[in-house]
Amino acid sequence: MSSPTRWAGVPLTDRRAERRARLIDAAFQLFGDGGEAALSVRSVCRACGLNTRYFYESFADTDELLGAVYDEVSAALAAAVDEAMTSAPDSLRARTRAGIAAVLGFSSEDPRRGRVLFTDARSNPVLAARRAATQDLLRESVLTEEGRLHPDSDPVATQVGAAMYTGAMAELAQQWLAGRLGTDLSVVVDHAVRQWLR
Repeated sequence: MSSPTRWAGVPLTDRRAERRARLIDAAFQLFGDGGEAALSVRSVCRACGLNTRYFYESFADTDELLGAVYDEVSAALAAAVDEAMTSAPDSLRARTRAGIAAVLGFSSEDPRRGRVLFTDARSNPVLAARRAATQDLLRESVLTEEGRLHPDSDPVATQVGAAMYTGAMAELAQQWLAGRLGTDLSVVVDHAVRQWLR
């Protein structure tokens, strides 16, 4: 466990931020490798070398910690998608392809990410609530993108399309992570783009 002298001379806010980050990282690794059963206050503190009192400095319980894990992984996914779409040519097809590839690639590069974002997010109530909020944000971003590229589109049709895309992406990620779509990401993305833009 960490020694109190480790934090000597470090400002309180920096100490707390570092300890919080270490707890989140440990929880990500434990949950990502072993699921909900692997996550406890003691296991997280043991994994990152902190006294349990430091856990309660940042989190009320493991549910709150798991929510923070989801938020961090989700933010990293959003950044990856944004970077991919920003770098793509300014067309609906190119940006759609870049976005889908980024979601699937990010989630499968480290299986623990996929577990947090998609696989266990169906059954774990903490992750399910976070995932619902994330899907709302994705739907809003699709609406914004569609409005930018096609400002004269029918608003109801645009809402329907955004809702369908959001649900389809979650299911596509589930199937990809489960290994039911093969191993060639490019082929899967090509099929997804063709289906979506037919």
